[in-house]
Amino acid sequence: MYKIKGFDEFSKELKKLSKNAKRLDGENNVSFAELFTREFMVKYTDFSSFEELLEAGNFIVNSQEDFKAIPDDVFDEHIKSVTKFSSWREMLEKASAEWVEKKLFE
Repeated sequence: MYKIKGFDEFSKELKKLSKNAKRLDGENNVSFAELFTREFMVKYTDFSSFEELLEAGNFIVNSQEDFKAIPDDVFDEHIKSVTKFSSWREMLEKASAEWVEKKLFE
């Protein structure tokens, strides 16, 4: 029997990936701060934080209810004008995908 070079390392990485995937299974509560990191905001928007993006649109958000009260069409227009995304949904989906990828490979 012979050993394939690198197989043990590959196997360890697969086990780690599987463990991380199990942790992500189901519903996850993720804060905007975790989703919209400084790196994400600088890469895709004109701002370094999600709070700055809200302030630039004159949105006053002190609670989840405040955020939910922003009309979708108004927020989509703001997102389209100050980010690389065409809608809030697109921005949220990209941030979520990047968060999942980061968690899988940490």
